[in-house]
Amino acid sequence: MAGAIQAFKDNSAPKPAEQFKLIPKIINGGIAGIIGVSVVFPLDLVKTRLQNQVIGPHGERMYKSMFDCFKKTYKAEGYFGMYKGSAVNILLITPEKAIKLTANDTFRHYLSLGPGQQLPIEREMLAGGLAGACQIVITTPMELLKIQMQDAGRVAMAAKEAGKVVPKISAWSLTVDLLKKRGILGLYQGTGATALRDVTFSVIYFPLFARLNDLGPKREDGSSVFWCSFLAGCAAGSTAALMVNPFDVIKTRLQVIKKAPGDPTYTGVLDCILKTFKNEGLTAFFKGGACRMIVIAPLFGIAQTVYYLGVAEWLLGLK
Repeated sequence: MAGAIQAFKDNSAPKPAEQFKLIPKIINGGIAGIIGVSVVFPLDLVKTRLQNQVIGPHGERMYKSMFDCFKKTYKAEGYFGMYKGSAVNILLITPEKAIKLTANDTFRHYLSLGPGQQLPIEREMLAGGLAGACQIVITTPMELLKIQMQDAGRVAMAAKEAGKVVPKISAWSLTVDLLKKRGILGLYQGTGATALRDVTFSVIYFPLFARLNDLGPKREDGSSVFWCSFLAGCAAGSTAALMVNPFDVIKTRLQVIKKAPGDPTYTGVLDCILKTFKNEGLTAFFKGGACRMIVIAPLFGIAQTVYYLGVAEWLLGLK
């Protein structure tokens, strides 16, 4: 690992523009994120609500399954209820995906051993981990706001059953309230858990995607065909998603601000892990796991496909 870091330092000088075009990669990453999130957002909402629901002392629960959550959400909130929080996500997913995908490519470029040589697995993992660390500056506030909006329906329903009323919230009002009470740091609640999830995810995802993508056919210019990138993104994304699901459950619970009646409170990552395990057992850490795999697989499949289609290069007249 030390050798990989040193190689990064040794190669830190700017490379010629024809070797590595940064601006098109940033644009492609943004376009990829918008398209991917727009397609899978309802599944992500269901995932959030499944992860946040707490099983009662007698096994009672609001949602019995992913499909039950879909049905109840649609019945109570309608079609647009499935897209609560999507405006925030789509607005911030552009820089988030641009940072994640571009940073990984950038670190891989500077960590390379030379033209035509495959990047060793430890350098691929380092590049992925660094990319994951870079994105949390955008991911944390985006996830915080998105989760409040996605979980609002579950909280309102639980409050109604308890004879209480929860006022409606918007992403803007929540942002203003957090800034007034806690300053900019208020938007970074759960940063540690977010970093734990995103860095680990990227360490797994990017090397796996690269290896799977290399197995497929190539175009004359050496680039991957679109269906190969899509399948590699789906396979690598779903695998990494399942492996980091326990971290995602912890992150989701720590970032919930307005809780439903009876929901526990947590003081930090370790406290959340211990209370979740004590009250709900090991299986609680895999709540929403299947749903998260279904979300991440097409999200990264679509994102990687769009990223490698070269839309930005076409728009900028580079192809």
